[in-house]
Amino acid sequence: MHWYGMIRCIIVMLFFMVAAPGPGMAQTLYPARNGAETSRVVTVYSSIDEAIALPLIDAFRDANPTIAVRYVEAQTVDIYERVVQESDAGKPTADIAISSAMDLQMKLANDGYARRISSFASGQWPKWANWRDSAIGLTYEPAVIVYHKPDFVAAPPPQTRAELEQYLRANSNDLQGRIGTYDIERAGVGLLFLARDIENHRDIWSLVGAMGGAGVKLYSTSSAILERVADGRFALGYNILGSYAAEWAKTHPDIGIVMPRDYTVVMTRVAVVPMRAGSPDLGERFLQYLMSPEGQKVMAEQSGLPAIHPAVDGPNTATALIRQMGGQLRPAPLTPALMVYLDQAKRGRVVARWNKELRAR
Repeated sequence: MHWYGMIRCIIVMLFFMVAAPGPGMAQTLYPARNGAETSRVVTVYSSIDEAIALPLIDAFRDANPTIAVRYVEAQTVDIYERVVQESDAGKPTADIAISSAMDLQMKLANDGYARRISSFASGQWPKWANWRDSAIGLTYEPAVIVYHKPDFVAAPPPQTRAELEQYLRANSNDLQGRIGTYDIERAGVGLLFLARDIENHRDIWSLVGAMGGAGVKLYSTSSAILERVADGRFALGYNILGSYAAEWAKTHPDIGIVMPRDYTVVMTRVAVVPMRAGSPDLGERFLQYLMSPEGQKVMAEQSGLPAIHPAVDGPNTATALIRQMGGQLRPAPLTPALMVYLDQAKRGRVVARWNKELRAR
């Protein structure tokens, strides 16, 4: 090997040894477009699947050719814990952290681990998706009911939670083991959606009991449920993240999607720039791009994540959803109230009630 190539390999190896990800975290270094060896690097901790985030990474590199991107994909809890541990140890942490765990991101901001972003016009952003310019919602993602179309040839699928409960109770024998939803003890988004159901639906525990009576199966990921709906093992999936459901439906024609007519919960993926970011200016620049109309269009059209920017329109945007559904949509606002179930006693009571109702027949 040429001596220059050997030196370059050693440099890359040293980079990954020094900045090795923690357990359960995988990273990829995307070089700067200008090919400079001394390019600055923005470090991104994110729970977005790397394949989904890649169009955004590439578009950011196109717009910022002198900056490399180090993308560290991780579970939401791992992101939270790593930012806290590195910050408490006085070490540099991510330049930007993006996660679907709204409660954990809110806790980072509330506990002083996130810096205030002053370089954007916060008045242009939906108020519910911006907490003190420190925690910023980037997407507009409904929770939906997914169904196996061949199971509903004779009659349409349930359109409301009351209809869903009625359907489950009337067909509990035929549906045994063919209903799926998130495991709220392992999937943070599942607990978030349940918390919103508790706020919005007075008979939610009756619905949970009906799911238990139908032998509901619990999973920690959307893909596990969508795969089983797509091939007919499941007839229905409840409270599934709509962005993933829409992507699956593009290539699996037997998947149908219902946005419940009584109300449709909406969540957002939240970005923070940590107080101990190694290069906070780069973290802020990456966030600026994700919030820009250009970045939001890439997000909606290429990554399949619904854009939240009010000036961006199109099939996969908040603007289009609000125009279509209006008051039916119930966004989960970025406020300290999101952290209520991070209290172990309160979380324990909800989990206990959940398990009790699932066991009820």
